[in-house]
Amino acid sequence: MAAASATNARVGIVLPVVLLAALTVGLIVRGTSGSPLSGRGSGPAVCEATAVAQRVLPSVVTILADGEVGSGTGTGALVKTGGYIVTNDHVISPAARSGRLSVLYSDGHTSSATVVGRDVFTDLAVIKADDGAVDRPIVAVGSSTRLRVGQPVVALGAPLGLSSTVTAGIVSALNRSLALPADAGQTAHLIGAIQTDAAINPGNSGGPLVDCDGGLVGINTAIATVPNASGQAGGGSVGLGFAIPADFARPIAEQLISTGHANHPSFGLRAQPIPTDTGSAADVPRGLLVVGVDDGGPAATAEIKPGDIITEIDGQAATSGDQLVLVTLTRQAGDAVPLVLWRGGSTRVVRVVLEHNS
Repeated sequence: MAAASATNARVGIVLPVVLLAALTVGLIVRGTSGSPLSGRGSGPAVCEATAVAQRVLPSVVTILADGEVGSGTGTGALVKTGGYIVTNDHVISPAARSGRLSVLYSDGHTSSATVVGRDVFTDLAVIKADDGAVDRPIVAVGSSTRLRVGQPVVALGAPLGLSSTVTAGIVSALNRSLALPADAGQTAHLIGAIQTDAAINPGNSGGPLVDCDGGLVGINTAIATVPNASGQAGGGSVGLGFAIPADFARPIAEQLISTGHANHPSFGLRAQPIPTDTGSAADVPRGLLVVGVDDGGPAATAEIKPGDIITEIDGQAATSGDQLVLVTLTRQAGDAVPLVLWRGGSTRVVRVVLEHNS
């Protein structure tokens, strides 16, 4: 990315916002009525942050993850009695396989925690704190589907490791779609993300974005930054933060709590991009080469075979395997997705009916 100048600054890569204690980790420093409000007119201008903080901070924790690959600090929110905390997957990934998790409460107490379930593809995770979370309040339920651009919101978390930090802003935009680097070289997708100008910085990841009543409307996940003079992404807030909508995150969190994993529907196939030079040499179209089909799965039912080339996915040119993942994150089991296949010099359209993995 080209270096930014004072007169020609460009917004850089959207990055997860976990505070890393060791830079060797693969994650780069990545309104409603009912409260007194300032401003006049038909709607609230800002949330009364004091009241929101008093209501929500007891449900917010700072998460410390320590593992063989490094350590980091992020944020989480208590969402279910018994110590269940929702956060970002990239927050807990350093300790997910062989490490240690602990949580710090707003009153200064700490307790250990364990991973309940992870969903790398949506960057969501649930952990469970030990007895230290007993009788602590859970965050109130809000609605992300009712959000409006310009509506005031409050972000709570531990930016730069500073626990119990509160910042306020507005919903700047809705329905943003972002792809982020994830654990083990995978890609996470923010679906219909909330954009906010409430200050979000490294360490805010996994923390709650709430409305003026303290209801959870989003999970703060990423920020956009302005490149520095050497062209590298900066590390602080420029007023472009992104949160996973609560109504999208809630059912995934419930699945993680009940089963330990997110049961997204599947195509029942594996495919990889065909390099441009390989495709030209073999006189085949650009697209995704099917390298595996699950017996009895949706793709097999649609008579897709290894060696087929997918040239279109739901009307879009097929260029990346992430397109297949994205479809499974935005559709339900039973939905039929059209694919255009190339086989032996001819093309045809098939409709793959997505199914849950057994």
